[in-house]
Amino acid sequence: MKAIGIDRVIEPKGAIPVMAWKLDNSKKVRDNEVRINIKYIDFERENLDQIYSLVDFDVDACKARMIRMVSERGKFHNPYTESSGLCVGVVEEAGKDYDLEAHGIAIGDEVIVNTPMAGLPMHIEEIGKIDANLSQAEVKGYVICFDAANFIKTSDERISDLRYSLRALEEEGNFKDIGGELLARSARKIAIIGSNLAETILYSHMVKDVWRGNAYVAFIIDRNYTEGDIMKELEEIMDDAVDTFYEVDIAKPYEEALSVLEKEEGVYFDCTINLENIKGSESMAALITKEKGEVIHISMSNRYTETVIIADSMGKELYSYAFDGFRHAACDYTLSLVGKCLGSLKKLDDFYSRHKRTTEIPVIEPKLSKKNKRAAMVLENFVFESEVTENMVEEVINIARFDCNVIIEGETGVGKERVFDLIHQNSPRRDKPAVKINCATIPENLAESEFFGYEKGSFTGASDKGKEGYFSIANNGTLFLDEIGALSLEMQAKLLRVLQENTYYKVGGTEPKHSNVRVVCANNIPLKKLVEEGKFREDLFYRMNICLITVPPLRERIEDIPIMADSFLKRYIGKYGARKEFSKGAFERLCAHSWRGNVRELENAVHRLYIVEHGDIIEGETVDALLSSDSQETAKPDTQVDFRVHPELGFEEIMDDYEKKVIEFALDKAGTTRKAAEMLKMPQATLARKKLKHNL
Repeated sequence: MKAIGIDRVIEPKGAIPVMAWKLDNSKKVRDNEVRINIKYIDFERENLDQIYSLVDFDVDACKARMIRMVSERGKFHNPYTESSGLCVGVVEEAGKDYDLEAHGIAIGDEVIVNTPMAGLPMHIEEIGKIDANLSQAEVKGYVICFDAANFIKTSDERISDLRYSLRALEEEGNFKDIGGELLARSARKIAIIGSNLAETILYSHMVKDVWRGNAYVAFIIDRNYTEGDIMKELEEIMDDAVDTFYEVDIAKPYEEALSVLEKEEGVYFDCTINLENIKGSESMAALITKEKGEVIHISMSNRYTETVIIADSMGKELYSYAFDGFRHAACDYTLSLVGKCLGSLKKLDDFYSRHKRTTEIPVIEPKLSKKNKRAAMVLENFVFESEVTENMVEEVINIARFDCNVIIEGETGVGKERVFDLIHQNSPRRDKPAVKINCATIPENLAESEFFGYEKGSFTGASDKGKEGYFSIANNGTLFLDEIGALSLEMQAKLLRVLQENTYYKVGGTEPKHSNVRVVCANNIPLKKLVEEGKFREDLFYRMNICLITVPPLRERIEDIPIMADSFLKRYIGKYGARKEFSKGAFERLCAHSWRGNVRELENAVHRLYIVEHGDIIEGETVDALLSSDSQETAKPDTQVDFRVHPELGFEEIMDDYEKKVIEFALDKAGTTRKAAEMLKMPQATLARKKLKHNL
């Protein structure tokens, strides 16, 4: 087996580099490594677009973000999009066991590293000019390569244009695979849906090349990417490979598909190649492709799953494929393809020089202005005023658009569930189920059946109708696992398997069930800390930790307190009818309080203030009286342990006895689990679980 750099993995140990969260990117080469001084990077398109959108299309901020990403992970691997790219550089140094000759390179050669950067240790010192149209950048830094890496000398006579050859090599396996599939199924009438013009030129020429010119190609582009007379220019650029051009509104796929088919005289396409990521492209592809035709995607993240589901819902039999991989035999063909369409690509250069990025608008929407963002958040019942929360919301909105797993961390009561709501409401799955589960309330012996469901009669007491589990209920939507740290290690292992394989078995079942669920989890104790304590699986942590959102405590965002308190007050006005408002002094007192129970405690306090205040104005003195009584009313229960009576008790037993007495006292004083949980500043579900544990 070729060396792939396992010893460079820092976190998590045992993972292969491309799947690891962090690599050792130290400069010194080891015996079986070679170091390349980087000159250029070619990004996978969604990689650069996502980073641009995150920084509001600020070029300097984009460069800083890239450098930070590489610094944090030791490699260029975007966790939001799970994408990376290729690079070009000069061979600088090799370890004593690295066979340069076998790789066809020598010290001083300029080479294309034809291996994804996601699996290679990298360091970036500086980023120069960025070409947004081709998703490429000038870079100063280095990359460490292993025996499994592939290299192509830039002096190779097969390379007719380095920039476009780099762009094509990102897709090299696809050209070979898709071309073979078109031949196998005699697919000659082809639609290409896309917005990246370089990719469209390459794929359209590939189709013509496969059929020696005897094929029909239609190019479908969303109107948002065109303006003025651009379409006329595109027709001139692509006239040797594209037969028909359609400008459509992909947000209205049914209406536009009917229009396209009408112009095609009702004749469907044999195959549709979807190069696009925007919502609606999958529907358009399924609608315009003939029965038993093919819909081909250039990656699994390219709306492949949605196309399968749409075809099923239409009762239409389609062959759906997602091609995205390395092929040893594909490099020669890919580089020759660039040469065959070099004329069109040179015309595209001229087009880009005149229109800059006009036709290369990122798929990701620009972030909202502060004013518009506030309005949007109020509509979603999420109000804030502080810069701290604004920064968090900006991050949440950006993450929401990418279909990745997320960890939300923060103290009890900070609003982790509300952050989940923001993620779901702003995600592509917003119109699908959002299932919320508190893991702390699930008995350990029932966890598997709750998550995965069970077949009828699978165990004693099972319903004779069977039961659907959380993954089935949430299919195609989002699953929120609150207090995930409460799951047993055994259940964590089963959850990891579902996230890795996207399949599971019902309890008592023999048929695998497919799972298409985005998982968002939350915990009030950092999961990394639980990993270090051996209470949470490291591999599950890294599978979930694509994006980590930390919700700051209320004491770190004091500016939010008045607007949140006012929002809660309006809610109770709507519920009870009597109009009341806070005085300036009341707001000052609220802002001065420590709020150890965070937003949940604030909401509870506002509710009580509304009830106890007899007048129309809630004054500062009323706030003082209520908050001071809260801090004094919790007299301590008798929690002393008499070692003369129980000399055999160990630490765990002592703490268990202490916990039982505290819970018993709170329940007796408060009367209900909800009020007792508020008194102890813990989630009601946690208190209920502890109550059950102590038989109270």
